[in-house]
Amino acid sequence: MTGRLYVIGVGPGDPELLTLRGARIIKEVKCICVPKGKEEGSSLALSIIKGAVNISGKEIMEAYFPMRKTKSVQRSKDIELDSKWQETIEAVYSRLNKGIDMAFITIGDPAIYSTFFYLYDKLLELNPELEIEIIPGVSSINASAARAKISLALADEKIAILPANYMDNLKDTLEKFDTVVLMKVYRVFDDLVRALNDMHLLKNAVYVSRAGMGDERIVRNIQDVKREDLNYFSMVIVRK
Repeated sequence: MTGRLYVIGVGPGDPELLTLRGARIIKEVKCICVPKGKEEGSSLALSIIKGAVNISGKEIMEAYFPMRKTKSVQRSKDIELDSKWQETIEAVYSRLNKGIDMAFITIGDPAIYSTFFYLYDKLLELNPELEIEIIPGVSSINASAARAKISLALADEKIAILPANYMDNLKDTLEKFDTVVLMKVYRVFDDLVRALNDMHLLKNAVYVSRAGMGDERIVRNIQDVKREDLNYFSMVIVRK
């Protein structure tokens, strides 16, 4: 009998934001797949679940995922994954084929910029009958808005969510949407500040870094953000 794969969103950083269903399934499975962007270093997703669930005795399968821009790629099945990704697909499928239930943990919510969906179609190509259940989690977007006490939308207002690296149409987006969430702004922060200044929207922007973590930072005047404040887990919410 083939095992079941659970894809679990573990939230943005605070272990208390892991859902009850996610925690229960992590307790029940024998193997946990932990995605990492680098071959060295620790996993934030793993540290989150360790703060909420006793995982002693479980197999921890670390999976290294080299991260690349995929602006021109529309669907995960169109991507030619490199050998590291393929190794993970084969390792996950091998365990499922032995009847082992697994959890694949991912920061935030699996449906929003999650590593897992690069693998989803590839696994189903190997076996269309695989049982894959996706457990939603609290996204960094929701957590950041909550911590900054911002309503993302009311009534018929429109929201746009952009990876900040892709700022080609930022002006058009800011003009068309009531709220714009710019994720991972650390590499383009100076350009972003200039663009918001040109559109007279600096006062409408809030910077949130590492929402829900111990070193969380919220800055309501984003011109006060210093270079050393910027990091991978940072975003800017622009609310008109």
